[in-house]
Amino acid sequence: MTTEASPLAPEWLALPEDLNALQSPMWAAGVEKNDAGVLTIDGIAVSELKEQFGTPLFVMSESDFRSRARDFKDSFDAAFADICGGVDVYYAGKSFLCTAVANWVAEEGLRLDTCSGGELAVAARAGIAGANLGLHGNNKSDAEINRALDMQVGRIVVDSLDELERVAKIASGRGETAKVMLRLTPGVHAHTHEFIATAHEDQKFGLSMAEDSTEEAGLSAAEEAVAAATSYASIELLGLHCHIGSQIFEPDGFAVAGEKLLRFLAAMQSKYSIVLPELDLGGGYGIAYTPVDTPRPPAEVAQAMASVVRSTCNELGITAPRISIEPGRAIVGSTTFTLYEVGTLKTVRVDAPGDAAGQENVTYPRRYVSVDGGMSDNARPVLYDADYSAILASRASEAAPQLSRVVGKHCESGDIVVRDVYLPADVAAGDLLAVPGTGAYCWALSSNYNYLARPGVVAVRDGAARLIVRGETEEDLLNRDMGVANV
Repeated sequence: MTTEASPLAPEWLALPEDLNALQSPMWAAGVEKNDAGVLTIDGIAVSELKEQFGTPLFVMSESDFRSRARDFKDSFDAAFADICGGVDVYYAGKSFLCTAVANWVAEEGLRLDTCSGGELAVAARAGIAGANLGLHGNNKSDAEINRALDMQVGRIVVDSLDELERVAKIASGRGETAKVMLRLTPGVHAHTHEFIATAHEDQKFGLSMAEDSTEEAGLSAAEEAVAAATSYASIELLGLHCHIGSQIFEPDGFAVAGEKLLRFLAAMQSKYSIVLPELDLGGGYGIAYTPVDTPRPPAEVAQAMASVVRSTCNELGITAPRISIEPGRAIVGSTTFTLYEVGTLKTVRVDAPGDAAGQENVTYPRRYVSVDGGMSDNARPVLYDADYSAILASRASEAAPQLSRVVGKHCESGDIVVRDVYLPADVAAGDLLAVPGTGAYCWALSSNYNYLARPGVVAVRDGAARLIVRGETEEDLLNRDMGVANV
């Protein structure tokens, strides 16, 4: 087996010097290889986890989650201390949420952002105070709005003029006042996948700040919403919100959006003689899914954002609003890896461009490594062309690297877990593979496609592992089938 890079590999994928080594910062703190080359987390070998809980399995470091949550809170509080006394950090529950995680969030001093009645139900079951909750969503039902008011959530983030009217009507009918923030689209396009870039105009989220975004000449949808919100007796307008996208590494976009919203906020305060005390700058901070990803530490992002807020408020001569942010992936993503067992392997020959000598029709090998999960536990590759990495987790290997494609067991050709990765040539059925960076939007997007049961989630802390989400069984799936439920 050659040790040269495969011509089929993408340019960013380098041939690893050591296939047994873990590459930071893709892995949680406490994840290591032991002397036998077995992956461990807080000293627990993945072979033990497989024996106790089975595979596929989401394996999460509770300590790492808590550490990342504290890092965001402490870093942003320090950066904004002189501007607005600190920052309210809302953990974006859509990335991954269960009652245990909701409790960790509260215990580390963060608040919780939800996007549905179901996520509100999790927060309620965890005992999270309503004042520490926010509710997002572009199409909230009346039931969800009523639930938010029942729970006295700290803020409802309104996404459209229609929704603003509905919230006002429901709150008025209850004789209550709804605390509202307006989600705006500042027109800042994040460098990310089209489906997760959310600040450009042509998408479903938010109120446009463009002046031609409504039929009334010279008035943007954003300003129309401010005017309407201030006219409703049942609405308390807290401030403005934006979210420019996801998996963003550079702080420039956050800075541009922050400056644009502050200028709009100042203009609205002056024009309508109101005070907008809060400004949410969203989330979307990137993590390392592959060795070439370069996430920024929270302190660096916080300082860059604080600098813009400070200077812009000074220029405008306004009191800085209370700033809030919404990290999700950046807290939970790297805390977790997915553990799989290898099944079928096959190698195919693939055409590639000719070599330097002008040779044509050159073919090279690509190995397919099938595992016992797939798109039902990680839909991101098929949804967003997302790249991941993988490592042989159950033993050390001295075999040469071989370009591999890790695929799932579903009846779909697009069922790809890791598109391109170098794995040892001797990987075989029964080996365990670990895919890092699966804490965010993997379990949350999981499905029962092909009637696969969704995996469980194990939290590890101080050398002990416990289930925080039980894996499904076939009985769970059949219990919902009314044709067999009573058989």
